[in-house]
Formats: sequence, structure tokens, C-alpha cells
Amino acid sequence: MTDRIFAAGAPSVVPAAVGDTVECDLAIVGAGVGGATLAWALRDSGARILVVEQGDFLPRERENWSPQAVHREGRYKNSAYWIDDGDGKEFQPGNYHYVGGSSKLFGATMPRFREFDFETVELADGTSPAWPIRYAELEPYYCRAEELYWVHGDGDDPTEPPRSAPFPFPAVPHDPAIAKVAKRLARQGLRPYALPQSLDWRAGGRCVLCGTCDSYACMVDAKGDADVCAMRPALESDNVKLMTNAAVARIATDGSAVTGLEVVRGGARVTVKAARYALAAGAVNSAALLLRSAPDGVANRSGQVGRNYMGHVTSFIIGSRPGRDLRIDYEKTLGLNEWYSATADNPYPLGNVQSLGKLYGETIKAARPWAPLGLLSAICRRSVDFLAQSEDLPLPENRVTVDAAGRIHLRWSPTGVAGHKELVSRTARALRRAGFPFVFTQSLGIVATSHQCGTARMGEDPADSVVDPTGRTHDLANLWITDSSVFPSCAAVNPALTIAALSLRAAERGGLV
Repeated sequence: MTDRIFAAGAPSVVPAAVGDTVECDLAIVGAGVGGATLAWALRDSGARILVVEQGDFLPRERENWSPQAVHREGRYKNSAYWIDDGDGKEFQPGNYHYVGGSSKLFGATMPRFREFDFETVELADGTSPAWPIRYAELEPYYCRAEELYWVHGDGDDPTEPPRSAPFPFPAVPHDPAIAKVAKRLARQGLRPYALPQSLDWRAGGRCVLCGTCDSYACMVDAKGDADVCAMRPALESDNVKLMTNAAVARIATDGSAVTGLEVVRGGARVTVKAARYALAAGAVNSAALLLRSAPDGVANRSGQVGRNYMGHVTSFIIGSRPGRDLRIDYEKTLGLNEWYSATADNPYPLGNVQSLGKLYGETIKAARPWAPLGLLSAICRRSVDFLAQSEDLPLPENRVTVDAAGRIHLRWSPTGVAGHKELVSRTARALRRAGFPFVFTQSLGIVATSHQCGTARMGEDPADSVVDPTGRTHDLANLWITDSSVFPSCAAVNPALTIAALSLRAAERGGLV
């Protein structure tokens, strides 16, 4: 069966009938940013690589760009419900199971962590720990990840870390209305910058800078997601195969190494055997899989698997004004890091502010169910829309667990709430001064899981960490983790580029082949 799957000319996506056992050199669980980037990086290594993905390719259809289908009908939500251990209620998290993972619907913002994000940082509620690697060690891989994912930028961020190479592509231009906002913010003494965006806005590229990008799938493959940029190019190699609609139920071990993956696919069970394994299912699902696989969890002698969950403390900030429609199409180009680090008037960092993809009445109807859709739509046509996000601390009591039925439970009490409220207040004040007298805010809470991290943290000491600085688990010699599970801290910016950089580093230095 192995020979048939990896034979020259065999389909890149593994057909339904594969028998009871599939063998390969490297099995990767998950085709999101972590898994797809790893497969791409090792595509020419000679190793036979099988990527096992729970979902399928996201369909290309008119509804990709429909606010009604995406936000009111939840057409592409396909995660199982989790249980909030705080109140015992079920909720559907904001992550997705498709080839490309949640990046199929992300806002395409791919910043680097700041240089000091890898160091110890004092926050109002405690200390954000240092990483066992430093920014300088990851910097070359950030460069490669930016090239792979078509990242556009200009380096004007006042907190921009040192770079060995410029952005591979120039910044995406502001919409005229956003350009005016940037000028008005600058007149207040603030320093707005161009967000690093992962789009095919290259010469001859496919991007049309539409209003349905952030939280939508791209109908023309112009978003720099893990499917388009990494997984599909990886599948051009005969040595890389993809098994879709395949849920890994259990990781089998002999105590010192992984011996196989138990996969459920179309009602049948398949065993995947490999010399080496990489887990990249996302911080919550990776931890849940490890915990489901043994009474006390696989790779869990430290007791840290599932602990130290972090999710950014986030809020929407909408500035609206009376008058004519602003006619904004592509809005997500403006960032503010004015309060990212401690300042003279605030002893602790507050976080990052960035423009959202354009909001519509359908987007915010769930948060304001009492408001007529027409009114919400009118507000959004006259609004500029921002996301504020603040760093969350890794606390052992914030954790992922799995019950006897295999259901995921998440316990999360966010930190930095007071500082986040100050960040929202400062942003709202700046928007009012910029000509938007009506400012509405909405905190996102536990359901905002798209920036999840920390459940299998990286460290030198096997007693208090799950993986070493290359991503290899301390307990199992042939298992690596290449997603945001391994983050010791979450900084206050989007994690996708850092996930990609860590995967590229693991491919080169981790001993995976």
C-alpha cells in the first residue's frame, strides 16, 4: 500500500481506499500553517511525507464572499463544540478544519514578534517568561516565511525588530478613507504604520483588495494562506501526499517513541506508521490529542500538556460618523503599536491595535441581536473598524482537558484585562479625535480562539516543558510539535508568521529527516 501511495504519478491526495496501514518516513498531523509549512520545507528532502488533515479543501463558491453566509449562517464553521469550564456551557470556537487550517479565513496579517517578546517582560498582572531561543535565532526564518507567504510591508512600525532583509513586497496601499485616518492619527503624535499583509498583491498578482478578506475564504486564491502558499506547492513533489477527512484519534507509543497514529477516515480505521511524527493540529487540538492518547497523556511526564493556554485579550473598536458612506473596500492596512511597550505614562505594555477587515451589519448582528440589521449596516458603511489585542500570561490553571467522552474542555481566565481596557480607551479617544464621534466596542471572550497558544510549551528543562528548543518532545524521540502549542508566551501580535518561522527552523535544525 505504501508503494502505491508514493509511486511516481500517484495522486497527491490519498484516495479513500488505502487499506489498514500506511507507511511513510514523516507523518504530519494537520495542514495548517505549522504542518503545511513543514511539509513545504522538507518537500525536496527525499523523505516520504504524509500530511494527515481532519478536514477537506474549503470549497470555492459564491458564498466565500457572502457576509450573510459567513457570519449569520456560519457556513464554514466546522469545529466540534468545546465546553467552557468556567460556566459549563458549550461553544463553537473560532478555528477551522480545512486544508490550510484557520489561515483559510484569517485576516492575512503576519507580523514578526518584537525582539523583546522573546525576553522576560513585566506586565501588570505578572511576568511574561523568556523563550529558550532569542529573536536573532529566528530572524532568518522570519525572512524565509515572509517570502513564502507573500508578506507586504514597509518597516515603519516604531517597534519593528531588526531585519536582515527588507520586506519581500511593498506595503499594501491604504484605502483613501484609511489614509485620511492615518494622517489624522499622525497629527495627534501617534505613529501609524502599514500592517504586514500576506496577499498576492505582487506584480501581476490575483488580489483585488476586496471587502471580503478578513474572516472570509478567498475565491481567487489571493490570500497568503497555508493551503495556497505551502500545501499545494508541497504536493507538487511526488514525496509529499495529503490524506484529507482523516481524524487522528490516538497516538500510540511504546513509552519512548511513537509507534503509530490511529486514524478514522470515512468510518474506517487506518494506522499510519512513520519513522518520525510532527503534531501541528493547533494548540488546543494538539494538546487534546496528546491527552486522549494515554491515561496521563502522551509526552506529558512534566504534567504541562494542556496547561498554560493563552489567548489574546481582544476587542473590536468601531468608530462611526454621520454623513456619506465611506465606501471602504479593503480596510486591513493600518496598525498602531504606540502602546505596545511600556511608556512614560504607563509602566506596562498595553498591546497592539490593527484595522480589521471591513465589518458589515451581518458581521456584528450576533453581538447586537436587538438592533435592526439596516441600522447596523448603516453604521458599518460609515465606520472604520479596529482590533485591539493584549498579551495574556501563561497560567497553569488556564488549560485544556479532555473528558471521558473525548470532549474538549477549556478553562481560561484572561490576564491583563485592566491594561486592555486602557488600550481600548486610548484607541477610542484617538478615533474620536480623528473625526469619528460614535465609538462602539465589543470584547470577544473565550470564543476568540484563533490566536491560541502555549499548551505544550518549549523549554530546556524536561521537568517544566514539553518540547525542546527545536520542537522535539522531551519524552518521545521521534515526535515534534510545530504549531503555537510550543509558545512560552504569546506577545500581543498575530502568531501565524512565528508558527511558520518555527516550522522552517524545525525542518532545518530539528532532525526531522
